[in-house]
Amino acid sequence: MKLLRILLLLIIQGHSFICQKKEVRGPEGGTLTTYCKYTSGWESYKKWWCRGKHWNSCRILVKTTGSEKLVKKGRASIQDDHGIRTINMTLEELRRDDADTYWCGIEKTGKDLGYKFSVIVDPGTLMGTLITKCSYGQGWESYKKWWCHDCDWDSCKTLVKTTGSEKLVKKGQVSIQDNHSQCTLP
Repeated sequence: MKLLRILLLLIIQGHSFICQKKEVRGPEGGTLTTYCKYTSGWESYKKWWCRGKHWNSCRILVKTTGSEKLVKKGRASIQDDHGIRTINMTLEELRRDDADTYWCGIEKTGKDLGYKFSVIVDPGTLMGTLITKCSYGQGWESYKKWWCHDCDWDSCKTLVKTTGSEKLVKKGQVSIQDNHSQCTLP
C-alpha cells in the first residue's frame, strides 16, 4: 500500500506543471510578456524565471516569495496569479542579446519543476524621434500625467506615466517629463 501511494505521488507530481508556448517573441526596445501555467496545489510555492540553455546552470533572473506580489529585478519581473495558476513574466527594454533559452519553474523539495522556452527578439526599426507638447491649466501641476496608446479611451494602454514631479520618466523608447512652471509636457 505504501508503494502504491509513493507511485501515485510520483505520477501526480510528474504531470502537474507547466503549459506554455515553446517560443515567444518581442520587439527590440520593447517589452516581452509571457506566462507559464501550472496545476492546482502549487499556488503557495516560490516560482522562478531563469536564463540559460541547461536547467542546472541557468541564471535566475527573478523569483517570487510564494505570494502574488510582483517582484522586479532590473529589467525582469515576475508575478504569480494563484487564482488562475499562472506565472507572469516580463522583460523590459528588450535587446538583441536577450534572445536565448529561458526556464520558468516552481521551487520544491528535491528537483524543481520547470519548463523550457525560447525568446526571440525581432530587430527594431528606428524611424526617427517624435516630440510633442501638451498643455494643461494651472492647478494640475502635481497630478500624474501619462502617454497611452489606442484610439479608444477605455482600452488605452499606458506607455509611460509621470510621478507628479518634473522628473524625466523613460520606459523603453518612450519618455515623458512634466514642466510645472510652463504647465506643459514637453
